Amino acid sequence: MLEYKFDTQLLIEGEDLSEDAVTEYITENIEGDCLLAVGDEELIKIHFHTNTPWKVLEYCASLGDIHDVVVENMERQANGLQG
Repeated sequence: MLEYKFDTQLLIEGEDLSEDAVTEYITENIEGDCLLAVGDEELIKIHFHTNTPWKVLEYCASLGDIHDVVVENMERQANGLQG
């Protein structure tokens, strides 16, 4: 069994976005691992493994428009099932 079940990926589109601020908030407030927050002031790509993907979505939506949202169940994938 995986410690963090959901692979959560999305784009945040907004103004005055900060990779560092996003990374700091997620690291301090949402349990998970494998965090990537890459982009610039207008667009940031998020990749994060967590058991609470809705918290990631809620936070990111507070920063701007979120889109290209993908939440995959890695445990199902590891068992050969559709994620």
